[in-house]
Amino acid sequence: MSAPDPAVRTLLLVGIGAGDPELLTLQAVSAIAALDVVLVLDKPGGATDLTRMREALVRRFAGDPAPRVLLLPDPPRDRGELDRPGYSGAVRSWHHRRADLLEAALAEQLLPGETAGILVWGDPAFYDSTVRLAQELERRGTVPLDWRVIPGISSIQLLAARHRLVLHGIGEPLHITTGRRLADAGTLQHENTVVMLDAGVSAAVLLQSPEAADRDAWIAWGAALGTPSEVLVAGRLAEVIDEIGRTRDAVRAERGWMMDISYLRRGGPPGVAD
Repeated sequence: MSAPDPAVRTLLLVGIGAGDPELLTLQAVSAIAALDVVLVLDKPGGATDLTRMREALVRRFAGDPAPRVLLLPDPPRDRGELDRPGYSGAVRSWHHRRADLLEAALAEQLLPGETAGILVWGDPAFYDSTVRLAQELERRGTVPLDWRVIPGISSIQLLAARHRLVLHGIGEPLHITTGRRLADAGTLQHENTVVMLDAGVSAAVLLQSPEAADRDAWIAWGAALGTPSEVLVAGRLAEVIDEIGRTRDAVRAERGWMMDISYLRRGGPPGVAD
């Protein structure tokens, strides 16, 4: 068996759950303790609250000596109302600029044989670009890199736990989509739908649907899951949509940022017999 290449840097993408340190897996705790460098793509404005939460996790679980924390200014992203091809191109351009930052940091700030980590909210598998960034760095090959993914508890799982739900009936599929796509569709195309990356309350579009099952949909919603500001709302969509909107605005006003998620079921809530 050949010895490891001493020039190779190790990069760990560590899923850290939705914010509560108690939700970290043992594997994530061990990974953080092994880091020499923590790379943080630091967003401007209110999102620096997320950076502080990452730094708190590092202080709690880091080894000795503590890792160096490098704050990298996250490139701005065009969030204009684009058609889907334009939207995808804007996101790819943003990913490329983020990869440039990480590539430079790994080459200039990480010594050969050291381990860097990126702490990823929730689980890196769901609507997160970090895995794509690592794939791009591997494709470029500029920095010799061994990278791995440590799974985390996703907001999908936490929403289900908080509302004490199974997110589908027996043998039914579960559809995961974005607020943009739900708004474009104007209808629930599956019995069970999880909506992420919602810029507003996209479920409101269902109240104008010609389908009675859409108008009678049931929703379980949560915002700031796993944080002290966590809020939950559940009920018939038509009855709770205004409450969700007000609560959403209040959380954004308090924290300066918003991360929420919802589960929608056509025709009513899941039952014991489902």
